[in-house]
Amino acid sequence: MKVAEKLEMINNQIIKACSKVARDPDEINIVAVTKYVSIKRAEEAVQAGLIHLGENRDSGLMEKWEVLKGEPQWHFIGTLQSRKVKNIIDKVSYIHSLDRLSLAKEIHKRADRPVSCFVQVNVSGEDSKHGMDPQEVAGFIRNLEDYPNIKVVGLMTMAPHTDDENFLRKCFRSLRELQEHIHSMELPYAPCTELSMGMSNDYTIAIEEGATFIRIGSALVGND
Repeated sequence: MKVAEKLEMINNQIIKACSKVARDPDEINIVAVTKYVSIKRAEEAVQAGLIHLGENRDSGLMEKWEVLKGEPQWHFIGTLQSRKVKNIIDKVSYIHSLDRLSLAKEIHKRADRPVSCFVQVNVSGEDSKHGMDPQEVAGFIRNLEDYPNIKVVGLMTMAPHTDDENFLRKCFRSLRELQEHIHSMELPYAPCTELSMGMSNDYTIAIEEGATFIRIGSALVGND
């Protein structure tokens, strides 16, 4: 199925999810996760009107960036090693995986402008998930005041792969509550207005719980 056809289906689901909770569908940003697809498929995504593309490896991002350049806004959505920051820092609009001070220092050092970052939070408590303990997030963000090239636009989480809708809602809701707390701190370098949560299997639930960025791979760009 063409990306444009899948996008139409997803947009319809977004409209339905937003209508349930009286949200404006325009608040939702779709990040097309292109990490498993070819450059040609990523080009098709851009031609379908998608402006946000996400990659989780520096090599994949650089490969596609060489062809598409700055046409889409690039999101780095995977675990980012400090030594790889220099490879992607001038190519990305957003980093979704800020989770430690050493990474913040490297981003600040390598960037020539403030970089929009999501602090990654492990709200489910799973050992297999990356991200900060929710209780550590506020203190961590306060410490970022010393790094003006870091702009905390929001929080990000990866929910567990489960059919337990109540547990998913609990995870997403707890991230939203934490985001609202950080936002209320009124830190000029951390407006924290955004929530990056929800993927192909749970994005409608995430939207109902407040997501503003949803990261969709298989349901949108699929496999080549």
